[in-house]
Amino acid sequence: MEHIKLYDKTFKTFIPYEQIMASIDKVAEQVNKDFKDCTDVPILLCVLNGSIMFTSELMKRLDFNCQLVSIKLTSYEGTQTTGKVKQAMGLTADISGRRVIIVEDIVDTGKTIVELKNILKEKGASETYVCTLLHKPEACTEDLKLDYVAIPIPNRFIVGFGLDYDEIGRNLKDIYILDE
Repeated sequence: MEHIKLYDKTFKTFIPYEQIMASIDKVAEQVNKDFKDCTDVPILLCVLNGSIMFTSELMKRLDFNCQLVSIKLTSYEGTQTTGKVKQAMGLTADISGRRVIIVEDIVDTGKTIVELKNILKEKGASETYVCTLLHKPEACTEDLKLDYVAIPIPNRFIVGFGLDYDEIGRNLKDIYILDE
């Protein structure tokens, strides 16, 4: 098991790259099945910065036409969620009347998804779906329907594959867990 140090914290390998890829394959299969005969062009909404790597891998596996749009929301400081979701960058395209697949790196409390769904409703999305790489069911405080979940995980702090600790660690290809 590999250990890495980011700032003052040590992390150990939690989910190896191969397992992440296999999980993305499964999720993409489900999404493809659900959107197989679509005649519209759904929007793939990349929630920056964390879901860049997941969105990239998911897109490569989709069999239908889709448009990539981004938004940036923040709710974390260090290893803790602040409980407040801020919009750091608005939507990069008009989504009115469109179906939107929210692509998220992780759903923990669920507050970001609730806020995001409100933003999308305000902006006129016809339907929204949630596709997340990781989900912490124990941390979820919101009543949420997640349409696609690649990997359920315990309520622990993780980094890698797009997820960061104070803006570093996103580039790691494996996912690491805080070594306590």
